[in-house]
Amino acid sequence: MTDLLLLLESLKAAPACLVTVESTQGSAPREVGAWMAVFANSLVGTIGGGHIEHQAIAQARLRLSGLAGAPRQRYALGPALGQCCGGVMHLGFELVGAQHAQSLQQRLAPALYPVALFGGGHVGHALARVLAPLPFALTWIDSRDGVFPDPAPEGVRCEHSEPVQLAVPRLAPGSRVLIMSFSHAEDLDVVAACLRRQREQGDLPFIGLIGSKTKWATFANRLQGRGFMPHDLAQVTCPIGVPGIHGKAPEVIAVAVAAQLLQTLYAAPALEKLQASVTAMHPHPG
Repeated sequence: MTDLLLLLESLKAAPACLVTVESTQGSAPREVGAWMAVFANSLVGTIGGGHIEHQAIAQARLRLSGLAGAPRQRYALGPALGQCCGGVMHLGFELVGAQHAQSLQQRLAPALYPVALFGGGHVGHALARVLAPLPFALTWIDSRDGVFPDPAPEGVRCEHSEPVQLAVPRLAPGSRVLIMSFSHAEDLDVVAACLRRQREQGDLPFIGLIGSKTKWATFANRLQGRGFMPHDLAQVTCPIGVPGIHGKAPEVIAVAVAAQLLQTLYAAPALEKLQASVTAMHPHPG
């Protein structure tokens, strides 16, 4: 269960004090928008741990007990807090209950970036598990029946497509695409479909293909035979995964690929970030 769902469920039984990172200066353990919900005897989420979180919990519980407190407090992350980050965090404190569930759902839902994962093999299964709790709205696609786990990881949408490349035109705008089907022929067809979409729409910020440099050299030659130019092929990343991680176990590959996707988020343009916000409100349109 995600932190937000756990918060909404817990509010049915008891109120909480919501602590939110409203602004930061310099180095800070969490970003603006990070939150934790403090209940009388439990905690959901985190604003970064350490002494600042310890003090914020204490302040939140004072408010839960009925004592008044400022709605916003400044914390310098220096020796007084036993921390050496050197930055400043401004935290907001707000009492919330079950009656606030709908507004909290809207305010705290994370921005989710669409990812399309083609392939339900061992690496695909490992990737789906790794990506599920990260800021991605994952659509998992395969041409075969019976390849997806039941139940699927929370928040993951599974889709059967035969032939598999027909799913490419239906992908959400701004989708990052990961291609790792059971068949090199399917992989090639999906890559070609992605490149055709790029020519028409240019809205796939990342196209990743699992495989070796030799596999990509073969694919590049075949794609050129289908009329794609070098500037088209330059949009494909193969091999995938952050450099320097050489393990080939599915779980290792999954972590390396997930890290690579996270790296791409920092360069996301404003339009793509807007799309992510919309996806957070409506993860799987249609």
